[in-house]
Amino acid sequence: MRNEINEIGKEVIDLQIKALKKLKSSINNSFNDAVKAIIKCKSKVIICGVGKSGRIASKISATLSSVGTPSFSISANDCSHGDLGRITKQDILILISYSGNTDELKNIIKYAKFNKILLIGIVSNKDSSLYKSSNIKLYIPEVKESGYGIVPTSSTTAQLSLGDALSIALMKKKKFSKLDFKKFHPSGSLGQKLKTAADLMLTKNKIPFVNENEIMKNALKTLNSKKLGFLVVVNNQGSNVGVFTDGDLKRLMQKKRSIDNLKIKLFMTKNPYIVEKNMLITEILAQMNKRKITNVCVFNKENKKKTIGVIHIHNLLNILK
Repeated sequence: MRNEINEIGKEVIDLQIKALKKLKSSINNSFNDAVKAIIKCKSKVIICGVGKSGRIASKISATLSSVGTPSFSISANDCSHGDLGRITKQDILILISYSGNTDELKNIIKYAKFNKILLIGIVSNKDSSLYKSSNIKLYIPEVKESGYGIVPTSSTTAQLSLGDALSIALMKKKKFSKLDFKKFHPSGSLGQKLKTAADLMLTKNKIPFVNENEIMKNALKTLNSKKLGFLVVVNNQGSNVGVFTDGDLKRLMQKKRSIDNLKIKLFMTKNPYIVEKNMLITEILAQMNKRKITNVCVFNKENKKKTIGVIHIHNLLNILK
């Protein structure tokens, strides 16, 4: 019984894999035309479908909005009862239907034609009213559904995948960056991972600055009081010339008995690893682990020599745990 159930699951997944392979082969200039048209759109992308395709429309709309293309989904049923007024001539309308002949879509197609609204059809039937009426036709090859061949499974997977492909293509063509993505995802675990150095760094009087000509006796007082395990060594112009860490101190003590009156610049680490303030904290942590360091200096891209903040690895671990 258990093996029989497992085989059913595998069969369903196999049918969807076959559907996606057919979809991949069908991508053509129409996909390119759709992306270009949406990029030019000065208003919104409105997506609509019926039944399961309506659920797919909601997901595609949410993904588009999250990557920089304003969008919302509407109910095909509600469109016949006033919601057509939500669609303007400046919008782009995407209709999703496997058959392309669903009754609920007919009024929407007529409305789009009458108002000269750009219509993109995601459809699997080339003889349908939706396919023939669409300005841009995104054809999804006919697929075999699971569950006696009648349950929308393979077709909705293909629809969803095509929507994701559109979303990512638009994101990349618009040069929508990780920082832009972060603005739309301020909360949750994803929001935490999208934090940057600027969100986490210690600034101003919390930065353990010492002048390069400071003697070790005084420099170590700063090291102990700031409790970060390192010092940011600067010259008289305030530019970063190196760092001095607990590790440097331990190695120095093994070599010299008296260091109190020696200048810190003689023992600092020159050219330390530094990060730009917009670097993601996940990338910073990866680099710190790779380099086996526990602190980094943060700079603004306008002046790489000026330290504007510092980050300790414990701060990163507390955020990303």
